[in-house]
Amino acid sequence: MKAPIQRIYTVSSYDKIFEWCKLIAITGSAQVIIQSIGLLSGILVIHLLPTREYALYTLANTMLGTMLVLADGGISNSVLAQGGKVWYHREKLGSVLATGFNLRKKFAIASLLIAVPFLLYLLRHHNAGWLTSIFIIGALIPAFFTALSGNLLSVGPSLHQTITPLQKVQVGVSMGRLMMLLLTLFVFPWAYIAIISASIPQILGNIRLRKISSAYADWDQKPDPAIQKEILAIVKRILPGSIYYCLSGQITIWLISIFGTTATVAQIGALGRLSMMLGLFSAIFGALILPRFARLINNKELLFKRFIQIQLGLIVLFAFIVLLVSQFPAQLLWILGKNYSGLEKELILNVAGSCTSLFAGLLFTISTSRNWIINPLISIPLTLATIICGVLLINISSLAGILKLNLFVSSTEAIIYFVYCIVKINKVQ
Repeated sequence: MKAPIQRIYTVSSYDKIFEWCKLIAITGSAQVIIQSIGLLSGILVIHLLPTREYALYTLANTMLGTMLVLADGGISNSVLAQGGKVWYHREKLGSVLATGFNLRKKFAIASLLIAVPFLLYLLRHHNAGWLTSIFIIGALIPAFFTALSGNLLSVGPSLHQTITPLQKVQVGVSMGRLMMLLLTLFVFPWAYIAIISASIPQILGNIRLRKISSAYADWDQKPDPAIQKEILAIVKRILPGSIYYCLSGQITIWLISIFGTTATVAQIGALGRLSMMLGLFSAIFGALILPRFARLINNKELLFKRFIQIQLGLIVLFAFIVLLVSQFPAQLLWILGKNYSGLEKELILNVAGSCTSLFAGLLFTISTSRNWIINPLISIPLTLATIICGVLLINISSLAGILKLNLFVSSTEAIIYFVYCIVKINKVQ
């Protein structure tokens, strides 16, 4: 009897391997296209915008990321966790998403009221005129709302692992952005034109996402007070950390924006463009790994095994990326153009910091996908102490020093979230 059982097990293992290879091939090939187009779009913006305009573009994009974190406040992670419980039930999943969208609108307005005045100050601090500042902020608002909607609209298809239609939408949006940039920036090389050109294709993509999502979620459902209470219970624990992340997660940009020159802001923005390809791995993780981890049953051994497998894979991947960049820094900087040459050391530090920040971020999303929310009274003081120690130990008067600080802080955050996940898994009954 043992031989047939062993045979069945072997076939099942091969089937799983084949299925994963197929999913990774589909997702990976699409993401290679998406990230390549995104990188090409970013390089196009770098070359077509004057250094001053690109610095303003960098400030606006950084603030956009901050606004998205504030407006989300943990809602998307909580919706994913709640949706993971009812992903097979169209009406219940629709109710979860409707509740999430309702909360998102309220958080988005609050985010705008907080972030817009600060962005206006930074733009004026770097000598942007009043009219230019108003145009940049006006272009940022539609980009903000379309990005918020896109995240939640992808929850249903992601939980059902409907990968191909999602990838098609993302490829279409990326192609649309590139075409819009080509049509506009050659004639109008201004920061706000680059921002608005990137948001228009996302609007069309969201229309398509909603149609795809309607197969898995009933959009006629109303927000559910009980679900809202559960989501807010998670948000209350995530939001303080999200607010703090807005300050610490973009510490390099904030320090350079306040204490650095306009040219230095442009340099950090340009170096960040070369880290965009990390989005390939983040997207694959979000599409394939995270929803499956969120759906796992509460089995300590299974959760621990999958968690360690994920972490080992990420560590090997990020180490390889940093090693590869360290071998060809000059060649990579050539892509950015002569204005950004001679930043080999800064490029390596930036990529290492980006990899570590992404690693910490993925650990955080793994945690929240299971509704494991670290107490902000623990995480914030620890990270704040790390920043203070970093400022005392590292000379942050240069771009390289600020990038070292970012690497130091993100490494500490990764360790904190890794230990927290292990503790939560050990507590699973």
